Amino acid sequence: MTFETKVDPNTVIDNLRDLFGDSLTAADVRGYCASNGISSYQYFCTRYLNEFKIGRGKWNLKTQKKAVELEQTFSAPSAEPAPVEKQKLIPDKDPTYVKFGNFSDVKKIIQSQQFYPAFITGLSGNGKTFSVEQACAQLGRELIRVNITIETDEDDLIGGFRLVNGETVWHNGPVVEALERGCILLLDEVDLASNKILCLQSILEGKGVFLKKTGRFVSPSKGFNIIATANTKGKGSEDGRFIGTNVLNEAFLERFPVTFEQQYPSVAIEKKILQQLSDDDQFCQKLVDWADIIRKTFYDGGVEEIVSTRRLVHIVRAYSIWKNKEKAIEVCVNRFDDETKQAFLDLYDKVDADVNFGNEEEKPNEGLVEELQIPSV
Repeated sequence: MTFETKVDPNTVIDNLRDLFGDSLTAADVRGYCASNGISSYQYFCTRYLNEFKIGRGKWNLKTQKKAVELEQTFSAPSAEPAPVEKQKLIPDKDPTYVKFGNFSDVKKIIQSQQFYPAFITGLSGNGKTFSVEQACAQLGRELIRVNITIETDEDDLIGGFRLVNGETVWHNGPVVEALERGCILLLDEVDLASNKILCLQSILEGKGVFLKKTGRFVSPSKGFNIIATANTKGKGSEDGRFIGTNVLNEAFLERFPVTFEQQYPSVAIEKKILQQLSDDDQFCQKLVDWADIIRKTFYDGGVEEIVSTRRLVHIVRAYSIWKNKEKAIEVCVNRFDDETKQAFLDLYDKVDADVNFGNEEEKPNEGLVEELQIPSV
């Protein structure tokens, strides 16, 4: 008996009742599935026993509805895609956004409506994803963002059959949805992917995709494009800073015509970013000076951690909540190990004479602090 095709529910229920009586347990059902060559226990329960469930792993066949009602509840898989509710996919404009880095180039690619995939790489928290979102917002372009993990596979990206109200229907994945709508598809943190992402090869060539499960070919609509962001260039993270990043297939990387290297903004631009969120210009200046020293030391190999633009924004927002500079900085650098955290706080003490983190009695990190000296003017 093949349960993947439509089977008379009365027959199934009668068989179960003859074998086990009216009360069924999960063990009974699993045994029945195994003896009848049914591969999916979950599928069987959903299709045939949903109306009889009285608890977790428990069913009572006395609660059976009319057979005709049960039979009408289920149907064979439909190759037609489920109707998709039209949603607003154009990102909202952020009035605090300050253009910098590769923003203009990314915006020009999107504005051209040409299919021209771009790869954006750079350290964490330097505005890679945000720049793509705001470029789409300013151009009024729809954006579908997919956060990639090592578990992301073809079903997550392309789509698959889903059980909806007892009916098995095809649901577009984000890639197919973007193809059909002519959206910008943003593959965020793409260097976390496994080789399962190679299902996108034909799409990265601008050729669309053939849906094997439905026999339908989806061509890209005008305006469709792919932009990927990553902390690495797809070669893994040798220093271990970005745990989980993988070496991406060379054939996959080669399908991106251009790669943009996103740097942190300059001191002037970064101050302007913070000033959009705080009226305390002096505090903003001290923060960007502090971050600049840390980054220079990081690039010289003196420290292993860095203060990103995103973290400075976190500090400014924390300050707007607590109105306390010391607390705002401290709670936002608590993510670092104790030695690095204390060194960063000690350095800020030197940058801003108006704050005191109460660590004058002990200086356990003098060696690390010495690496973070304020450059002479």
